[in-house]
Formats: sequence, C-alpha cells, structure tokens
Amino acid sequence: MAGINKLFVSLLLGGNSLEVGELVLSGQKIYFRYNTDYLKTGLNLSPIKLPFSGDIVSAEKQPFDGLFGVFNDSLPDGWGRLLLDRSLSAKGIDIGRITPLDRLAYVGSRGMGALAYRPEIKPEKTTDLVPELDILATEMSHILQGTSSEIIEELFILGGSSGGARPKIFAAYNPLTDDLIHGVDNIPEGYDEWIIKFPSSSDNREIANIEFAYHKMALLAGIEMSECRLFKGKSGQVYFGTKRFDRAAEKRLHTHTASGIMHDNFRMSTMDYGHLMDCAFRLEKHVKAYEKIFRLAAFNVYSHNRDDHSKNFSFLLDAKGEWRFAPAYDLTFSYSGYGFHSTMIAGESKNPGRKELMKLSAHFGLKNASSIIEEVQEAISQWGAIASEYGITKETSNNIQTAMDKIRD
Repeated sequence: MAGINKLFVSLLLGGNSLEVGELVLSGQKIYFRYNTDYLKTGLNLSPIKLPFSGDIVSAEKQPFDGLFGVFNDSLPDGWGRLLLDRSLSAKGIDIGRITPLDRLAYVGSRGMGALAYRPEIKPEKTTDLVPELDILATEMSHILQGTSSEIIEELFILGGSSGGARPKIFAAYNPLTDDLIHGVDNIPEGYDEWIIKFPSSSDNREIANIEFAYHKMALLAGIEMSECRLFKGKSGQVYFGTKRFDRAAEKRLHTHTASGIMHDNFRMSTMDYGHLMDCAFRLEKHVKAYEKIFRLAAFNVYSHNRDDHSKNFSFLLDAKGEWRFAPAYDLTFSYSGYGFHSTMIAGESKNPGRKELMKLSAHFGLKNASSIIEEVQEAISQWGAIASEYGITKETSNNIQTAMDKIRD
C-alpha cells in the first residue's frame, strides 16, 4: 500500500459540501491549511487549538501523533482501531507503517461528525443487511480474543470508524419494520441512524440493561440524551442502542470531543469539570452552559460513573455556526482504570462529593447548584425501581446501590 501524503478535507454540513483545506505529510510532520474561500464562511471548526487563518500550521507530536484534535476526532479508537488494524493485517499490510493520514483515508466520509477526507480508501462492499445481532456479538468476541473472524470486513464497514472501547456498529434502524441496514449513505425513508453496542469480554453480562436504566435515570435528572432503546437478538440477549446525535434529518452536524478541542490525552487526562465548563461557555457564549456541565458532573459523581473521560463529552456545530454541548452519552455504572474519576471535580478524583461540587459551582458563580444537586440525587434515589423495571437482577442492582451509597454527600 502506498502511503497517503496529502488529504483534502471537506465539511458535509447541513446538506452542503464545503472544501475546508488540505492535510499534508512531509517528513515526520503533518501540516494543515484552511482554504481561503472556506475562511469566508466563518465556520471555525476548532476554535481553541487550530488557528482560523490561511497560515500553514502544524500540531505538536503529542497527544495526537501530530494531528490537530479536530482531525483526530475522526479517527477510530479502541474497538474501531482494533478492527481497522486487523482488517489491514489480514491484507498483508504492515500496520506499523500506517500513518495518521492513511487512517483518515480509511475513514473517508464514514466517520462521526461532518468531516470527510479524500482520497478515500473504501473497504470491499458487502451486503446492505446487518447480520443478526447474536452472530455479530459472537464474531466480535472472536476478534477481542485474538482469533480470526470470517466477517471482519463486514464488521469494519459497520463499525470500523467508531470510537470507544466497547464493540459497536453503525446502522440505520426502521422502528416500524424493526429492520437494520448499513447506516452510511442514502438512508431510506423511515430509517434513522443508530449506534448499537456489544459487550466486551470484561463487561457485566447485564451491561446493556444497566446502561439503558442509567439513560432513564439521567432523563429524570434533567440531562439531555439522544433516544435510546434495547435491541434484542434471536437468543433473547439484548444490546444497547442510541440514536446518533451527529445526524439529523439525513444531514450531518460537526462533532468535536472535549479531548479533541482542548488537546487532552483522555488516557492520561488532567482535565477537570471546571475546564469543561469554561470550554462550554466559550463555545455557547451563555451561562446556561455552566449548568449543563455541572448537572452532568453531579450525575456522574452520584451515579458512580467514573469512566467520565474527555472523549465522553462532545460539542456540536450546526450550519449557522452555532455551537452547543452535545447530548450526554456513555452514562453507565463504571470504574476507570484506577477507580478514580477520569475527569476531576474541583481537583478531586478519588472520592468527590457535595463539597467538591459546591466548590466547582462557586468558582463559576452558579447560584442554583444546590437545587441541581438535589434534583440529580432525587433521580438517582430511584435506582432500585428503575433497575427492576428494566430487568436488572437484584444482585447487580444491590451491588451498584452499595457503590453509590459510599459516595460522600
């Protein structure tokens, strides 16, 4: 495979295609320059780290291997990267020689958000129908265990540009017919684009039910989320699905993670919810942004969601040039690698509680912090009933309740 040295970046926003600029690999450095005509649109894709000018610019080597965060957000990580690497290795390609531009070329126009990259390296085309969910789950477990999979190319098409550690697929879903098809282009009428998750080898066997129950609990706490549902395989096994927030009425929204926009290495993060609140205010230009982040921080604290890293928060840019904090996602009972919160609360990550939340709110002058905390706590107090309603065993429900009870009020 010949390496990619130049990529043209497009923005597929609001039904229009705009030529954004060029990425060029020269030596060991990656350079980017906005197109002059694009700058006239005023659509600043990454206001904090990428200069909105016609200058030729380059990013530091770390944390994104020489890419600016806005482009790194297009790349798969976790499951998606594993799939891509296995797919390339199966074709005899040395993945040690693959550059970030090569990886972006494989993503092409199939990634999250509204950015697209040319020339695009497309995988081999297979059937449009999504294989039965239980079959996908079995094949995914084979890949996680390191064995070969007969449908690895199929899995890459379905989910090879996805982020996150858990296996997942992109698909289009018709709620009237209960059909799933490849969620890429030309979605038929009646279908919406969804992400469906599958358990990893280390997940609780009830992980789908737990995440769905957390979704319901978050809505009670006043947190905005995309529509979610449980998909069922022929065996009766259920899988958690969520409607994509980067797609609306067959049009795309530009998506930028907190990790990408602030150049935060989410695996070794030093980010605090205060940084996130400041970033949200700078983008939304309204104090309501503080409340959104603070409410989510309180929920993650009291619900024991400690895998709250900087890739699990995103911002959306629409065709009018307006930013907003994206609907919350990946809300579930979790520990991070060391049991601490991935994102600190007023400098505390081991066992934060009301004290740290109030300290955070005071810094930003949030007057209604106490009432927000109480609303969140009221929602979380209903965990037992919600868990029972959505089929979570008493043992699992009690274990989660015990962990939440240890959080300092």
